[in-house]
Amino acid sequence: MDPIGFSLENYDAVGSWRDKDGSLPVDSSGVLPDGRTFRGADGLKGILRADKDKFAAAVTTKLLEYALGRGVESYDQPAIRKIASSLAADDYRATSLVLGIVNSVPFQMQRGAGAQ
Repeated sequence: MDPIGFSLENYDAVGSWRDKDGSLPVDSSGVLPDGRTFRGADGLKGILRADKDKFAAAVTTKLLEYALGRGVESYDQPAIRKIASSLAADDYRATSLVLGIVNSVPFQMQRGAGAQ
């Protein structure tokens, strides 16, 4: 199961708030793989704020994978570390993340579609 997804259980498929799923109360609590527990989106938000650097590295990795159209490799790690660490210096702004990725070596040096 997806513990992070449980934090959003109070929202239905179109984003409306709900306290019940049918006749049962919604349980928006969860346990992360490291054992930390949370209740609802605010609880998860608190955990993520406590680990800003880890969260920044994870988001950087996922967005870089999307931008490259492939999984990241060990040789991408220096770029990920550089981008993630620069986010802290700019108050974790999304624009810094996007600019860091498009200016990174892996993004700049990727092959175009159809290149052999």
